[in-house]
Amino acid sequence: MQDAIRRLSIVVPISLALIAMLLWFNFGSLTDTLLAMSVIPMAIFGGVVGLVVFGIPFSVSAAIGFIALFGIAVMDGIIMLSQYNQLIDDGLDRMKAVIRTGELQFRPVLMTCAVAGIGLLPAALSSGIGSQVQKPLAVVVVAGMLIAPLVILVTLPVLISRFSRGR
Repeated sequence: MQDAIRRLSIVVPISLALIAMLLWFNFGSLTDTLLAMSVIPMAIFGGVVGLVVFGIPFSVSAAIGFIALFGIAVMDGIIMLSQYNQLIDDGLDRMKAVIRTGELQFRPVLMTCAVAGIGLLPAALSSGIGSQVQKPLAVVVVAGMLIAPLVILVTLPVLISRFSRGR
């Protein structure tokens, strides 16, 4: 277990660095990269709450769940930022672009989170043979996906309106 935790202390930062690098290549902007990554700490909160509520200790499986949660949350952040940037490029002012982005991306963000959460719900609620391995991963993703839409649809637009580029 200690060896696995040591490996994870290397793998998790590397995966975050890779996510940041891919975001940089996608947006070409440090601000947009940081905005897309801003959903990660908020999604982590959901995963931690899930582990606490279910009384599951942090494990290698839970760590893998957090990595999956990072990817899903960042993907939704990319959806929001890409739409915002497109609206800005089309000539909308900042506030109208933020509001329109929320209107246009509400359903895609909710569906992404719902599909990830519902897909792993049986594993999160399981108690049979093998559930000790799959349950922490599933609980992290399901709980994270319950909180992620609030973060992505409420907090991210505020951050975008405050820090992202205007026309």
